[in-house]
Amino acid sequence: MLFEYIISDRGSRYSVSIGFVTGREDIKNFLSKLKTPKKYARADHHSWAARLSHDGTIYETKSDDGETGAGMVILRIMQKRNVTNCIISVTRWFGGIKLEGDRFKHIQDATIYAIDHLE
Repeated sequence: MLFEYIISDRGSRYSVSIGFVTGREDIKNFLSKLKTPKKYARADHHSWAARLSHDGTIYETKSDDGETGAGMVILRIMQKRNVTNCIISVTRWFGGIKLEGDRFKHIQDATIYAIDHLE
């Protein structure tokens, strides 16, 4: 599921997408498909995290994609909400003004939005 332009701040725009995954290949395919449309290929950051459950073990992976710390923000929310077998990607188009700490709030809000609309 893709939720476009749910947050806008000082020219930066955020979208969030969430999908079910069962392994690394699913993660790779999800990200590849997300970046296919031109507007998403041109985005500045695709920060993401994924949690997979297999035989009682949780596997976690993440990427900041140049947005330092963003992957961990997404992952921590997934941990707190006990979201497994999912990937969440927060896409940002940079608007030219640094958002400092506000960017983490936007990433957090986008992640929560995706989870709330999944459940």
